[in-house]
Amino acid sequence: MEPLLEVRDLRVEFPTRRGILTALDGVSFSIAPGEVLGVVGESGAGKSMTGAAIIGLLEPPGRIAGGQILLNGKRIDNLRYDQMRRIRGREIGAIFQDPLTTLNPLYTVGHQLMETIQTHLGLDGAEARRRAIGWLEMVGIPAAAQRVDSYPHEFSGGMRQRVVIALALCAEPKLIVADEPTTALDVSIQAQVIALLKGLARDKGTSMMLVTHDMGVIAETADRVAVMYAGRIAEIGPVREVVKHPKHPYSVGLMASIPPLDRKVDHLAQIDGSMPRLSAIPRGCAFNPRCPEVFARCLVERPVLLETGATRAACWLYDEASEKRAPEAMRHG
Repeated sequence: MEPLLEVRDLRVEFPTRRGILTALDGVSFSIAPGEVLGVVGESGAGKSMTGAAIIGLLEPPGRIAGGQILLNGKRIDNLRYDQMRRIRGREIGAIFQDPLTTLNPLYTVGHQLMETIQTHLGLDGAEARRRAIGWLEMVGIPAAAQRVDSYPHEFSGGMRQRVVIALALCAEPKLIVADEPTTALDVSIQAQVIALLKGLARDKGTSMMLVTHDMGVIAETADRVAVMYAGRIAEIGPVREVVKHPKHPYSVGLMASIPPLDRKVDHLAQIDGSMPRLSAIPRGCAFNPRCPEVFARCLVERPVLLETGATRAACWLYDEASEKRAPEAMRHG
């Protein structure tokens, strides 16, 4: 099946007075029609930056400095602002963590839904209103015919997030970029939103890039998962394989830090150290200062994504050409 979205060797840079900072460095992946790709990693890994680049909302002075983004086989990374604006909403929908950054407090939710529907689908006012009510019903807003004329502040946080989802979907885009869509919600509302997103992918064939730091959400929702670290993909593959049998040492540490539900533990596993600053990404593998498996090649040569069975991992442990591991003391040179 031809992918709906292809990201090829994407590079995002931020020019500063002290030089150029590279936020994304050679990120590549694809999403098939109807597929949910989860993107996980620590804060600063580049998850949200990848989503912003795809929907054309990079904050200046950030810029796409290399690579390509293709939607249905056509490049969208080199479009003018007005061209990208037509694609955003109609072909790509966006769901952000905070509903109040998406919804305009001065207009009713119905007005905002109708405006999006009319702009992208060209329907008249009566039909746009009917569809707006239909979308509110679909995302689980009670008494949608009455609530369509309510303002954002008249909804609870969970209900506002449902309105945002309706807003992202009402022009019937084929791709949704969802950036931490459940983080601000309580657990019961999270479960409802996850079920809603899963249902949309299943019933409407909507593809989704789901950005989150919550592995529970990923395990419940995604088909595949990409683990990001310091602006690069560390591992990518089927969600069950990455969760149950992670290959990259960073993925292993990330999965080991998840509290088990079937037994009590006194201490959770942790990954020593922290994500490097953009101005201080180490040579070779960016994870090498924190990696328990580090050896000589990791210190000097950046790994590429290598086949590791069901997944691919950017780790020299899986390259037959790598020499036998050196002592751990080599990590510090």
